[in-house]
Amino acid sequence: MIYLDNGATSFHKPQGVYRAVGEAMRSCANPGRGGYGAALEASRRVYGCREAAAELFECQPEQVALTTSCTHGLNIAIRSLVRPGGRVVVSGFEHNAVTRPLHALGADIRVAGRKLFDWADTLERFGDALKKGADAVVFTHVSNVFGYILPVEELAALCREKGVPFIIDAAQSAGTLPVSLSKLGADFIAMPGHKGLLGPQGTGLLLCKGEAAPLLYGGTGSLSIQQEMPDYLPDRLEPGTLNVPGYAGLAEGLRYVRRTGLEEIFQREHTQLLRCVRGLETLGMRVFAGEHQAGTVSFLAGMDCEEAAERLAKEGIAVRAGLHCAPYAHESAGTLDTGTVRVSFGHDADSSQTNMFLRAASKLPGYKV
Repeated sequence: MIYLDNGATSFHKPQGVYRAVGEAMRSCANPGRGGYGAALEASRRVYGCREAAAELFECQPEQVALTTSCTHGLNIAIRSLVRPGGRVVVSGFEHNAVTRPLHALGADIRVAGRKLFDWADTLERFGDALKKGADAVVFTHVSNVFGYILPVEELAALCREKGVPFIIDAAQSAGTLPVSLSKLGADFIAMPGHKGLLGPQGTGLLLCKGEAAPLLYGGTGSLSIQQEMPDYLPDRLEPGTLNVPGYAGLAEGLRYVRRTGLEEIFQREHTQLLRCVRGLETLGMRVFAGEHQAGTVSFLAGMDCEEAAERLAKEGIAVRAGLHCAPYAHESAGTLDTGTVRVSFGHDADSSQTNMFLRAASKLPGYKV
């Protein structure tokens, strides 16, 4: 199988990730729940994950809350900053992990910046929206549908200038592009463990600048006599038993990313992205590509996108088709009625993957207006 669905999850993990998961299952008990060896080993593994994340994302280990997913982290962040009915500015490329929690709160959602690969438009529209006031801002770093890299540094500076708290969804950038809590000054940055960070599914990270509101309540192994959640991070956000094998594996994924280097990983993905775009255009597909693009590209063939993906699957090519849990992004691009076929490269991107994908894609009909 040629796996080109890394926007959904990384499938081929570094060997160290598999080993760490198995070792943790054999040697770890419940962290923070005892002073015996297996509990202490669990605590060491969990703290090792915090340390590895803190090194990569330029923050303190206690600012790293362990979550079950990026969606989990975004829900904590949004509930911490947004009151019911509050006015929130978002980009035109947000995932349902952002928009559904906001809708559940009855937030007044204002969409800013709908032009693909256009930094000037994104910044201008955000600036206009913030002039009218906002309680919070949420924006993705990279569109999960189109690979559009938003100007996060400039958007962060704009939010800081206006004194508006903000959240960054780094689901598609963590492990590929630089993400720094200290430099960006975000109130929260949420990310999954299982995509670009190459960890197991069921893991995620929430980087917290300061205070945060618990989403779940329960035992933390600390301050057990009191009935309120601890008032300090990360305990405040981590009730219940942590996924120790998952975070042991994630720690190895983080270390692999750091050893390999973000620039190297991005270059691998981007080189194949450009080859893929050129090849699809030559085949007569409608391709969504431009400046400021990461290792993801969407396209339309001359047939239903779901059927196109099924044909590719029969050729041994794994891609994703549909709306990709991001109707805002498709509305912005004009593909809400059709969806797209998405190709997303990963840390192991190479020319053989692209060649075999294009060979299979050549059997699809070209796009006709």
